[in-house]
Amino acid sequence: MAAVWAAAFPVVSSLGPHRVWGASACVGYLCAAVAVLSWRSLGRAVSVWIAGIGAVLVPLVPLVVLVLTGGAQSEVGVVERAGLLTVRQGTPYLADPQAVVEVTPYLPGMALFGLPGAVVADGWEPLRYLGDARLWCAAAFLGCLWAAGRVLGGRGTGQLVGAALIASPVVALPLAVSGVDLPLTGLLCLALALAARHRPVAAGLALALACSLKWTAWPALAVVAALLAHRAGLGAALRGTGVAVAGTVLAVLPSALLAPGPLVEQVFAFPTGRGEWETPAASPLPGRLLADLGPFGWYAAMTLLAAGGVAVAVSLWVRPPAGLVPAADRLAVGLCTAFLLAPAGRFGYLALPVLLSVWARLAEAPSRVAPARSLVVAAGSAARPVLVGGDR
Repeated sequence: MAAVWAAAFPVVSSLGPHRVWGASACVGYLCAAVAVLSWRSLGRAVSVWIAGIGAVLVPLVPLVVLVLTGGAQSEVGVVERAGLLTVRQGTPYLADPQAVVEVTPYLPGMALFGLPGAVVADGWEPLRYLGDARLWCAAAFLGCLWAAGRVLGGRGTGQLVGAALIASPVVALPLAVSGVDLPLTGLLCLALALAARHRPVAAGLALALACSLKWTAWPALAVVAALLAHRAGLGAALRGTGVAVAGTVLAVLPSALLAPGPLVEQVFAFPTGRGEWETPAASPLPGRLLADLGPFGWYAAMTLLAAGGVAVAVSLWVRPPAGLVPAADRLAVGLCTAFLLAPAGRFGYLALPVLLSVWARLAEAPSRVAPARSLVVAAGSAARPVLVGGDR
């Protein structure tokens, strides 16, 4: 299924980076599929090695090709510019953007992934490739998955989770063409893992980092608080939430003081369709269709969005999640509600809740599951035909 979906990109996609990814990923998926299907004749060890090589090639080859050729979605350049602006002026926002590509719809923490590019911008030409924001987004994501696996206490299971998720289209595609949503996803996974293991302060720190990247991470505050309250008591929930809120405020405060107008306009007004520039995130989701009806439709979409948020909050109060999988599912439901009812959005945003639910199940899966079969099941379950993209 994943190989067929990847093979469709060179045929139907109008985006160059997506076509490159599809052509390369298709080969990797086919290698993994053939190895797993023929494990009886090849032997389990050989088939697992072949499947593993295919899993590595799926995200790595397209990423390297696109980094070397400069192919990327526009948000990669936005993050790299945000890092350069932060070094020069202390805030990642242009005071007067002249085009939509000059808008930075992320919170200040996202500029961290553009700082390497700012450091090597004027250096030796081959060294500049190391400044590509996708490399650092991928490193943060992989580091968070590794840390979450260690927190949950399964070394072998953690390696399987990482391999399965990285090989799945829901990770491999954004990792190669964009990558900006992956650090957020990894930090949310880590925060949920820490909360499930009764570590409120560490969970709060992970949440603070996530919430300083994009405000779409903010619903996780309520979910993690409910999980901590159920597992470790109200005091733990308050400590974790307090650390998360304080850390987010500290990360955002400098830009809020230096550039309050641009921050509000670009981070909040622009993604919701109320900014000076029209957001390209215009998939025909329910909230967008309502907003297209005019001011009344926009307010209707926002009302439904608020009602959905209240419903999820009530569910957390009435029936708090008791473990990792229920917490991840509740967060996924909340994010799906937000993405579907927001006045502006795109189908690719739904990759985040899908990834959270798949990761939680893999992380809780017993380590005795056969590696090759689990890899294919995980990759297949994550392989849903969603278009991936950032806030642009």
